[in-house]
Amino acid sequence: MVTNREQAVAADYGREQAAMDAYLHAGAAKAYALGNRGPVRYDADGALHGDILEAYWRCGFYVFEGVLGADELADIEADIADIRARLPRAKGAPLDARGRPALGADCQAPTLFWSKPLGDPFGGTDQANGRHPVKMLEPIPAPDAPEEIVYLILGSLQFSEACLRAYGHPDLLAISAGINGEDFVPFADAIFIKEPGLGASVAWHQDGVTHWDSEAWDQGSHGFNIMAQLYGCTPANGVWVVPGTHKLGKLNIRAAVAAAGSERLGDAVPIVCAPGDVAVTNRQALHGSFANTSPHWRVTLNFGCHRRASVLGVRGGGLHNAAAVYDAARIRERARLIAYAIDARRQRFPNETPYVYQPFAQSGDSFPWDEAARQSMKDYNLLDLSI
Repeated sequence: MVTNREQAVAADYGREQAAMDAYLHAGAAKAYALGNRGPVRYDADGALHGDILEAYWRCGFYVFEGVLGADELADIEADIADIRARLPRAKGAPLDARGRPALGADCQAPTLFWSKPLGDPFGGTDQANGRHPVKMLEPIPAPDAPEEIVYLILGSLQFSEACLRAYGHPDLLAISAGINGEDFVPFADAIFIKEPGLGASVAWHQDGVTHWDSEAWDQGSHGFNIMAQLYGCTPANGVWVVPGTHKLGKLNIRAAVAAAGSERLGDAVPIVCAPGDVAVTNRQALHGSFANTSPHWRVTLNFGCHRRASVLGVRGGGLHNAAAVYDAARIRERARLIAYAIDARRQRFPNETPYVYQPFAQSGDSFPWDEAARQSMKDYNLLDLSI
């Protein structure tokens, strides 16, 4: 027999789900009206097209459609399956489910981030410099859900050559140059895994630590993230952005959520992508994602990029590494991953014109992708250029 309390709980859940469904639908309509999506295009001089740059700087993000082809997506999917099979059988376990050394178990740098299913591990905590001040709603997972899941993998290029090759995609590197200048530098690399019915949320936040109070601060000071989508992303499982907030400086996120009455911020829109689409999102834009209660996977390859001027001589911050002053030698060592990615891609796609990374073209530095390079990738993210 169903009790009155159970009926009330079911009614509350139904109202909440209906409100969420309406929010997702309205957000998608607003997103498609922004005019910030389409294929990669260049002008007559080979530079990223001005219409794309206008839309990116206006909105704080841009969706590039159809960047990764079917062969490349198949390579990535195979590597992701291998990565998932090699995850520890439980948090802290040294072995995977087949008794092999677990992925990342011998790494010094942080690699695997865990959450309870449908949880929000950062929201309302002091982690990541407290940049996620408000906790997202944490839906109740299915009774047979695991106790914890891996939702984020840092230093991901050491675990997947397909991800490394995607990082070397000539269009993605040209986009980086178009936004951050030809001397752009890397930041950090990651894989976000939003498994259906399990995937964790990421509370509303703005990325960046070091430049908010700088006299030289502007709308691009903390760089951007390239987010390549293996399966695409929907309003239910994708990242949401509040357009234009990258121009506004440090925001009071608690006040924004309080004014909205819930974590469903009224001005936010979802990043909606098909498989192979790539979104570029300004790190200073207010953004976050909801727990994935949908039946759809989201696997996102995340590559961060900075202006060289935002990094050189700067004391770093953030969760990716210990604070250090980033000198030219450190930047060069971290940027070798770009060269490895370009050469690895050349070997896999020999008919494609490789990107020419100007800092190494001018210096004459060469970083071929070979077995020695593979071995050198271990813990490369200890050198991440976190600002």
